[in-house]
Amino acid sequence: MGLLTIGAFARAAGLSAKALRLYDDLGLLPPAAVDAETGYRFYEPDQLERARLIAALRRLDMPLARIRRICGLPPDAAAAEIGRFWAEVAADTAAREQLAALLVGQLSAAPDSSSPGRDLRAAARSEAGLVRDSQEDVAYAGTRLLAVADGMRGQAGARAASAAVAALRHLEAATSAPDRVADVPIAGLVAAFADADAAVRTVAERAAADRGAGTAATTLTALLWTGGHAAVAHVGDSRVYLLRDGGLRRLTGDHSWVRGQLDLGRLSPEEVAGHPRRALLTAAVDGGGVPPDLAVHPAVPGDRFLLCTDGLWSMVPESVLRTVLGERDEPGRAADALVAAAYEAGAPDNVACVVADVTAS
Repeated sequence: MGLLTIGAFARAAGLSAKALRLYDDLGLLPPAAVDAETGYRFYEPDQLERARLIAALRRLDMPLARIRRICGLPPDAAAAEIGRFWAEVAADTAAREQLAALLVGQLSAAPDSSSPGRDLRAAARSEAGLVRDSQEDVAYAGTRLLAVADGMRGQAGARAASAAVAALRHLEAATSAPDRVADVPIAGLVAAFADADAAVRTVAERAAADRGAGTAATTLTALLWTGGHAAVAHVGDSRVYLLRDGGLRRLTGDHSWVRGQLDLGRLSPEEVAGHPRRALLTAAVDGGGVPPDLAVHPAVPGDRFLLCTDGLWSMVPESVLRTVLGERDEPGRAADALVAAAYEAGAPDNVACVVADVTAS
């Protein structure tokens, strides 16, 4: 078969003549020959395979620079690079899907200008437990920001937890809480988690410089009060619960191996409770840039929030959590009673919790 005209080649490859001219200009798909007088381009039939690959990659919205790199690779390496690209697209799509759902939820909740103002009253507790001789858990309760963190890997983990929570505390001093759900400062909360991640990375680097071991990680769960809504950001297996009208509901999902197996149907809830890998996390704030799960929850006077590390929820059943939270009138008394319940259960781990009440101002 002889040379194909640019029109015939374009039809066979599934590309436009305009695209072929662009790929020629970029050196991505030069023609086999160009007529010296007319400038008309001709292509070898053997070039169709490369052209069809380029057309397929463009349908994936792959940038031309990356397509050029893939076209220069052996088949196995090219396949691996396409897989990496699509994994990046999938991750970005999932993040945008979550953000879109969050914005839809925010904007769908019309503000009620007739509702009274609401305040948050909170108390934090953090104890070392009965077995541990160190404390890696941190709990913080302000007027707008609540947070708990469970550090891992010894003293470096303890410093990581403290650094992560400290990186969020500027949110406490931010401008006054917005009145409308559409004004919830999600971007600021996400940025604060990025600051926390950077702070943990600094802890790890200092640990490496001091002792040659540079690993540090922590869970991090935060609630930012907006005057009528609770914006929750979460990485790891610390938790947020909401007590409303006597019912207790968990607002976060654990980033853990057993949670993944439970979601896949490979473990039952009964098997999860006593599984030896129950504490194995699939995500943590460790300097690697893991984005938090995000959610915004409307709140009404009488609501009570609980943030806690696994030293509490893994030892105290939710039925007991619900009873304790429902029976104590003050956040501080409820927090003390929760720690006492963990101690009664043996408290093999550190225990940290924050109890917060929504009140009419």
